[in-house]
Amino acid sequence: MPIIGLDNFLAVTVFVLGAIVGSFLNVVIYRVPREISVNSPRRSFCPSCDDRIPFYHNIPLLSWILLRGKCRKCPAVIPFRYWFIEFLTAVLFLCAWLRFVESPAVVPGVMILIAILICATFIDFDFQIIPDCLTKGGIVVGCLVALAVPSAVVIVMDCEIYSQGGMNPRVMALIWAIIGAASGYGLIFSVVVLGKIAFGRKSLKIPDNGQWRVVEGRENPVLETGSEKTAFEDLFFVGSERVEIECEHAEVNGRSFKAACMTIRHDRLQVDGEEILISEWKTLSGRATSMRYYREAMGFGDVKFMALIGAFLGWKAVLFTIFIASVSGTAVSLPAKILRKDSPLTRIPFGPYLALGAITWIFFGPSLLDWYFGLMRITGL
Repeated sequence: MPIIGLDNFLAVTVFVLGAIVGSFLNVVIYRVPREISVNSPRRSFCPSCDDRIPFYHNIPLLSWILLRGKCRKCPAVIPFRYWFIEFLTAVLFLCAWLRFVESPAVVPGVMILIAILICATFIDFDFQIIPDCLTKGGIVVGCLVALAVPSAVVIVMDCEIYSQGGMNPRVMALIWAIIGAASGYGLIFSVVVLGKIAFGRKSLKIPDNGQWRVVEGRENPVLETGSEKTAFEDLFFVGSERVEIECEHAEVNGRSFKAACMTIRHDRLQVDGEEILISEWKTLSGRATSMRYYREAMGFGDVKFMALIGAFLGWKAVLFTIFIASVSGTAVSLPAKILRKDSPLTRIPFGPYLALGAITWIFFGPSLLDWYFGLMRITGL
């Protein structure tokens, strides 16, 4: 009878652990942005019928397959994404173990970062936000990991720890983590500030009579102000932009609003505290006294998210992550922009690209840097 080796046993254990953590991440991703406690209710539930899911129907990876992607009580479909997140977490945990198997003390910190990156990515996909509980809490955890495991600074951050004036290596590791967090925050913060200067707030031209309306376009809605026609894809390039309209009166789906302040985003509008999804718009028009357009290069959630990545991975990873995020983001969204096709790919926020850059650094970053600088030395010769 074959006996499984220790290495294989540990690898399987890490994979199973990743699947279990992935199941919990699904809870965090669903509940945190909706301001639902992750502890209450303790058991997972079906969002459609509110049925509490028993433990034997909540086995990571297996339950979704056995239930054929459906709730046991109602016909609601359980999205494939739940299974995918469990599988993705399991695979990345296993890869982290195999990558750092010779330095096992580093692995828990890397796993914590991977879990945070996955949560932030999928929350950002759905809500265009990255909650502070992930970013601010993650910055603290990243600094504590460096303090507890100084070798992580050498192995993961690719930074040296040397004795300087008798300074404790743990203190130096903590300083590197703080430098990483500060560099991540500072770089992205400067992008946000420059974006506000370059884009910022501007007034949109409205006709003398103030009349405006939103009409159906060939592929997406069009904002008409007199003879001016602006497609939503030109207004809402990133997805975080908004148009604020001060109206003498407005009409939404036949309902009249007087002296209303309306905010239009790429997927919804808000008027008098009421939110209406774009799919529910039928008629939308009004008489405006002012119309302002707000556009940012990225949000402050990305600033704190980059600080989190810097605290775990260091200043070199900050530069590497921003480069990979910029290249991958351009590669994904630019073709649709050139073709002027409205696509979900053009609505991906920047957070997931930053997460991709951080994951790339974890597994390949230092090696890629060594390879690149090696090419530069060869070219210089």
